[in-house]
Amino acid sequence: MCAGEPRSSERCTYCSYSEHLPRLSYIKRGRTLTDFILPILFCGVAFLYSSVGLGGGSSYTALMAIFGISFHIIPTTSLTLNLIVTFIGMINFWRKGFGRLDLVSPFLVTSIPMAYLAGTLKLPEGVFQILLLTTLIFVVIRIYAFKDLRFSFRLSGIPKWILIFGLGAVLGFVAGSVGIGGGVYLVPLIIMFGLGSEKEAVAAGTLFVWVNSLAGVIAKQAETFNIDFILPLAGAVIVGGFGGSYLGSAKYKAKTIQRVMGIIIIVAIGLLLRKML
Repeated sequence: MCAGEPRSSERCTYCSYSEHLPRLSYIKRGRTLTDFILPILFCGVAFLYSSVGLGGGSSYTALMAIFGISFHIIPTTSLTLNLIVTFIGMINFWRKGFGRLDLVSPFLVTSIPMAYLAGTLKLPEGVFQILLLTTLIFVVIRIYAFKDLRFSFRLSGIPKWILIFGLGAVLGFVAGSVGIGGGVYLVPLIIMFGLGSEKEAVAAGTLFVWVNSLAGVIAKQAETFNIDFILPLAGAVIVGGFGGSYLGSAKYKAKTIQRVMGIIIIVAIGLLLRKML
């Protein structure tokens, strides 16, 4: 419970005192430095990620964990911001003819129901922290251990469909539970397994993240949707998303962007471990 706040059935954005989930409004309090810093950081994240066709869910989640935002509203907030940024990228990549429904739709067959199912779960804080920590560790491994996609595997027949359906299910569950859309995983894997070109993979990733984010938000409904907290962040990512999408990836290399964001995620991992131990 925040210092000086009375006991209440509502939950403050920055703590997890009550056992009740947060509703549309939260305890009114004075503005803090975090209220001004987060929108600026999120604008920067959206700018960088949208320039390479990603939503930035892993970094939104990591930043909120760093700033101690209540774990109850982290997934819904990240998913909502993912919806905004990936929609912008989706329009640009699909309008230019890089979109392939035949590439992304098989992944969505299993990811949509899993994202919805995960969104309906009421995870205890300890379980959420473990799941988030595991997910962020895999993101860091993906960024730094598999930074060069110069190798590829060609799959066909049953192994190919097992990979597609299995990957879709796992990433859908991650999206609905912790708010990381999965584009940072899906895009390089599509390239590695020879399922599509780089731009086709990015186009598929934008639609994949958008649909799974929508499924997760629908599952959670207004239960963990904190409009007062999300609105400033939504405005920030709209500005950043349009700016990054307009400039495109010509000035910013995807690998450089992901390595910078990887530093943010590593800091979040350290703080989560400190909190859990």
